[in-house]
Amino acid sequence: MIKSDIGLIGLAVMGENLVLNMESKGFRVSVFNRTVSKVENFISGRGKGKNIYGAHSLEDFVSSLASPRKVFLMVKAGQAVDDFIGRLIPLLDKGDIIIDGGNTHFPDTKRRMEYVESKGLLYIGTGVSGGEEGALKGPSMMPGGSPEAWPWVKPIFQGICAKVDGGSPCCDWVGEGGAGHFVKMVHNGIEYGDIQLICECYSIMKNLLGMSNGEMHETFARWNEGDLDSYLIEITRDILAKKDEDGKYVLDYILDTAGQKGTGKWTAEAALDAGVPLTLIAESVFARSLSARKEERVQAGAILQGPRPGVFKGDRQAFLEDLRRALFASKVVSYAQGYSLMKAAAEEYGWKLNYGGIALMWRGGCIIRSVFLGKIKEAFDRNPDITNILLDPYFTQKLSQAQEGWRNVICEAVRSGIAVPCLSAALEYYDGYRSPVLPANLLQAQRDYFGAHTYERTDRPRGEFFHTNWTGEGGDTVAGTYNA
Repeated sequence: MIKSDIGLIGLAVMGENLVLNMESKGFRVSVFNRTVSKVENFISGRGKGKNIYGAHSLEDFVSSLASPRKVFLMVKAGQAVDDFIGRLIPLLDKGDIIIDGGNTHFPDTKRRMEYVESKGLLYIGTGVSGGEEGALKGPSMMPGGSPEAWPWVKPIFQGICAKVDGGSPCCDWVGEGGAGHFVKMVHNGIEYGDIQLICECYSIMKNLLGMSNGEMHETFARWNEGDLDSYLIEITRDILAKKDEDGKYVLDYILDTAGQKGTGKWTAEAALDAGVPLTLIAESVFARSLSARKEERVQAGAILQGPRPGVFKGDRQAFLEDLRRALFASKVVSYAQGYSLMKAAAEEYGWKLNYGGIALMWRGGCIIRSVFLGKIKEAFDRNPDITNILLDPYFTQKLSQAQEGWRNVICEAVRSGIAVPCLSAALEYYDGYRSPVLPANLLQAQRDYFGAHTYERTDRPRGEFFHTNWTGEGGDTVAGTYNA
């Protein structure tokens, strides 16, 4: 029997598409599914006549793989991954590799890697982005875990992933432990922010400017030819033009309640744990949560008072240019926050992340792919140690140019009662980040007043802490810990 180069477990759409992708690049693939009938259906259907082996048992599946065996799990994140790891370990030999390609929370990847390595095996947790189409035609992949495993899977991963800039693969080694899934988590958080920003622009176009679906379609088509050129702008353009069999715009009949799978929430939680101000992405998560309260919002809309958008009396084309610049500037802030979170995690976990390389990995195949990411790569090429991409000359200039329009858009939206949580959060972060002095001195005084938490002084060296007996009755006792 000819041995397969890699095996994949989990024949849902993503799994099937990855198998077809690998086979089309010259790799022989073995497949297995917990429901064995799916194996037969795939082999006799989409996989018919291809260099794919359908296994009817896990033992058969493992024995069909060339050494070191490479087992790619595309099963539901959570207990199913642990269950398959438990079933596979007794069947594998030292040096064999288990790969988890699902949307797994990075602490779970770290835990699983340590457990699998304790059994003499190797483990990879890889983010896979691009949806069904990306899996079939070339995704972005973000692998991390056991470094010794990377040379064995590199030809396969880089063979099937998307390519940019004349053939550069949108896949490279990210780091040890949960680094790969952490970077994928941040990718998804940025995706949440990007989507919400576009939705807010759509809301302004529709409710403030009174634009038709056709006009919005044309606007997004123009935007997709400039520095906003990206997958999400492209699909927004297409969505706005889509009509059903009755000639009605499909978008107008979709209920305004958003779903989520948890990766945006994980990103916000990681930022809170690290003390990184990930305000825009957190707002995008809360915006989805608010949208889900449809019945409550309908009830509130009949009770709570506020302005309603009227007829826009300004220069619509000039305002649309302001809106375009506001969207671009807000996207820059979203990525800046995401990269700040990755830097904080790299320091905490000892990862050596290649930030420019991550931007390159995201340039193709993934949901947030855009021309804009090339500018982030250039920023890290200019200065690999840059603290925040907002400080790169290119982005500094672009945000300066966007200033007036960015503020104008938010002011008009606020005056018209249109919710723009992410556009606003982006500008608030920008204004806060560029402020040498913030009112946290009063905040720290309040903490010292009610909790004796102490404070530092502007006229003394950093690291010296002081306490004031504000009431004359508090004494000199201070709190045992200081939290900035």
